[in-house]
Amino acid sequence: AEIEAMCREAAGEHPLRFHQSNFEGEIVNWIHQAIDDGAGIIINPAGFSFTSIAILDALKMFAGPIVELHISNIHRREEIYHRSLVSKVATAVIAGLGPRGYATAVKSLKELIDA
Repeated sequence: AEIEAMCREAAGEHPLRFHQSNFEGEIVNWIHQAIDDGAGIIINPAGFSFTSIAILDALKMFAGPIVELHISNIHRREEIYHRSLVSKVATAVIAGLGPRGYATAVKSLKELIDA
């Protein structure tokens, strides 16, 4: 709830849809919805970063900017976590800022959309 409130504050007047799921198919469905009516996507793919071809393929179909977000710095973790599939299609990647990275992601996405 705190992260969502932080994101809504950072979004200001811009509309924001906020989703959270641990289910890959549900995330893919939300990305597909964004293809039709979203201006940008912020995604924290967590463990799916390194394994989900389905999420990668869905994101490839999205025409707007995509910001990939990780609460921790994935590059300070084990080698297996250094290669995010999502990074291949992300416009920008934010990692290691903790929960405040979400507000940074929202502000950055607004700038990318308005550019």
